[in-house]
Parts: sequence; structure tokens; C-alpha cells
Amino acid sequence: MSQAENSAATLFIDGEWVPAADGRTREIRCPADGELVATVAEGGRADTERAIAAARRAFDEGSWATSSPWERGDLLLRVSDILVRDKAEFARAESLDTGKRLVESEFDMDDIAACFRYFGKIAGTDAGHLVDTGSRDSISRVQYEPVGVCGMITPWNYPLLQVAWKVAPAIAAGDTFVLKPSELTPSTAILLMRALTEAGLPAGVGNLVLGTGAEVGSVLSEHPDIDLVSFTGGLHTGRKVSAAAAATVKKVALELGGKNPNVVFADADFETAVDYALTAVFLHSGQVCSAGTRLIVQDELHDALVDEIVRRAELIRLGGPFDADAETGPLISAAHLQKVDDYVAKSVAEGAVLRTGGRRPEGERYAGGHYYLPTVLDNVQQGSYAVVEESFGPVLTVERFTDEDDAVRIANDTHYGLAGGVFTGDPAKAQRVANRLRHGTVWINDFHPYLPQAEWGGYKQSGIGRELGRAGLGEYQEAKHVFQNLRPGPQNWFSGK
Repeated sequence: MSQAENSAATLFIDGEWVPAADGRTREIRCPADGELVATVAEGGRADTERAIAAARRAFDEGSWATSSPWERGDLLLRVSDILVRDKAEFARAESLDTGKRLVESEFDMDDIAACFRYFGKIAGTDAGHLVDTGSRDSISRVQYEPVGVCGMITPWNYPLLQVAWKVAPAIAAGDTFVLKPSELTPSTAILLMRALTEAGLPAGVGNLVLGTGAEVGSVLSEHPDIDLVSFTGGLHTGRKVSAAAAATVKKVALELGGKNPNVVFADADFETAVDYALTAVFLHSGQVCSAGTRLIVQDELHDALVDEIVRRAELIRLGGPFDADAETGPLISAAHLQKVDDYVAKSVAEGAVLRTGGRRPEGERYAGGHYYLPTVLDNVQQGSYAVVEESFGPVLTVERFTDEDDAVRIANDTHYGLAGGVFTGDPAKAQRVANRLRHGTVWINDFHPYLPQAEWGGYKQSGIGRELGRAGLGEYQEAKHVFQNLRPGPQNWFSGK
């Protein structure tokens, strides 16, 4: 699609690329330098309702919901092949929208292709099961069927990965959908709809409406013809989505971020702990829902560990997507930059000790972008603003603990429960602590890896429902994914070594 075509028709409804009903458009600019990336259609209520109607018809009247799961699986495998074939185009588009380094976007594309491949392979492998009735005169079975029409609202930090986590399982299950990506980062969603069309997705099964949450997301949340709404984003908006969905008692899946603890015991390998502490919080400038923003370190290790983290943080090189020397990039927008800066200022006012960062970098090369220095706040106290609120930026807070029970108590003292890490040289202690943490994913001597075949969900206010996997006993169990690195060692993602 040419730039002109891209500007004129970037909503995908009922198998056709169309402009917004009222002709509105939005400029997409790169956060690294403010350069124009694209001009795209800006949809509204009328466009969203048209897309919902198309998805409803495709589910109720078409053959998609009753199609063979093997056909749907083959389609997903074809999409995976297209993602591999066009990896460079997808990665470049992702980096221009988000400002993240190209190498990170390339890693993301590998994960996304793997996600489509995984769901392509498992489509139809779990059709249900028989239930023993205790009698030869009756048969009972449980069968799995598609939910129906799904409304999908995705964030800007990992635009295509978050889309993949929703679209791939929906297609595998036989659902239809209306997708609303973040209005700040729509480019790879547009490319994906082109790939789905090339792979043979029938008209109306997948629909794309660009626009704001207020104008498009709200319709998806409240509309009676949407059977499930899946939202990934902030807690405040997630509450609004859930409340709007309640009026029609639709199914809801929410992933609302986290305030994720990274617990480091004194017996952990020092270099490994330092290296992963940096990666956990400063990867993609902290704009990661599972970022390890809370460093919880044992008293006797605190001074040495924090001193070294501060030293290495000050050496991290900032830059744009195609800067070969850059190690992390800008924040997504000027508004978000201000939010992060306000978070740091309020935390310091409450007593946190600013060890490094806490401001924009100096120099002409950063003037056009939304950059913020890697920041370390020491001496933060339980219950303080710095510990309770999510910065969603390159800000590490440091807390101290005395023993194992103290570590678990502090790590669980949050209204979120998405992810966390445990670093220790004692395997038994690692498992004990992992079992006691009330977080949906716990990494042992590692931070950040995810597997498409594992559960990904949150405890407490990090969300309800699960994007991936199947819950064991339905709504009466939490599902925790514990990932243990059996050969931990420094990855040296950031400078200083």
C-alpha cells in the first residue's frame, strides 16, 4: 500500500480498506525525533459500529465459526510465514511508531511469528472431553466453542505483540473480531491486516478500526453485539472498560500492568543480579507492563548492588531506532515524558533518594525526542507513592529486606500482581519464594522471558481472564507461570562491562 493509499484508507472493515466515515485523519510521528511516519484514518462510533456489524454477520451467518480448526490453523501458519518473510518491514514500522531500537523490534517480530505458529499448531487439538455419568445409558461431554465477536483494545508499548496475543487465539478458536490498536502506534496493525488478507482470512472475520479509546474503545466495551472485550492497558481505563462491559454482561479479559518486584538475596550471583536488574527496568525505557521496577534487595547486599547498578545506569546510551550505539530509546510521547518526570518529583518529595537520572538528557541530539535518563530512586518506603504507583518509565525504586519472610511480605505488598523475579543461589529458597509470591509470572534468576504456551495473566488488580493458555479450574484457580533459568549469567544488554 502506497503512502497515499495508506492515508486515504486505513480502516479495514468487512474485507475492504476504507477511510473514516467523517474523513478525519491523524499524523503518526516518531517519538525519537518527531518526524512524520504516516497519516492514517481516525475512526469513530459510526466506523466501529459498521465493523461490529460486519464481524457479527461473519460469525452468525458465515461459515467461519463452523470451519475446520485445521483450516484456521493453516491460516495462522501462513501468517507466521508472512511475518518471517516481511520481518524487516514489520520491524521498521514498529520502531518508527514506538521509537524503540530496531534490534528490539526484530526480537519482537520473532516472538510474534512464534505466537501465530504456536496457535496455528494447536488449533483443534483440544476439542473437549467425555464426562463419566456413572451410567451406560447416557453420554456426557464437554465441548469448546468460539465465544463470538471479540472487541480487542491494545496498547502502544508492544503494539504488534499485544495484537498477536489476542488475534491469534481468537482465529484459532473460530471467533471474529474488531481490533482497535493504540492511536499512537497503528502501523504494524495495518500491516498485519494485510498479512491476514493475503493468508486468506474471509471478509468480516477480522476488522481494524483506528481511533481513540474514547471514541472507538468505548463502543467496543459497551456494544451488545460484542461477546468479549479484551483490553491491555492502564488500571484506570481497565476499570472503565469493565464497567461498560457489565451492562451487557459480556466476557472481559483485562491485563492492567504491574508494579513488579525483583527480589535479590545476598547469596545471588552478583554480576547476574546487577545485569538482570538493569535489563528488567531499563529495557524499552521501562515501558513494559512486566518491567522489574521494584528492586527489593537483602540488607547486606544493598550498598554494593545499588552502587553498581547506579554506575552502570549512568553509562546507558540513549538514541533513536536506527542509532547503532543506542541501548534504549525515548518515551512514547511528550505527555508520557511529563508523567514520568512528575512521578520522580513526587517520589523525591516524599523522601526517596535520587541516586541518578531524574531528568531529560542534555544535548541537541535529544532535543526532538521524548528522552528520559535511566533513574534510580533509593530508600523508598512501603506505602509511599514511588512504591504504590506505576511510572511506566525508566525508573527503578529500591527497597530493603532482612530475611525470606520479609522479602515475600514486601514483594506482595502491592495492589498489582502481574510478574516478579527472584535471584538467589539456593534452589530450594527460590522455589519457596516463587510459590509464595502473588504474581502471575515469576522468573527465577531471570527476568522478562515469556512462552506462548504458558499462562499469562495477573493476580489482584493486574487483570482478569488470560490471554494465553487455559485455566485449570476455571474462575476458582489462579494460574502462575514459574520460569527458572538453570544456567544464569550476565547478558550484558547494557554498557558498563
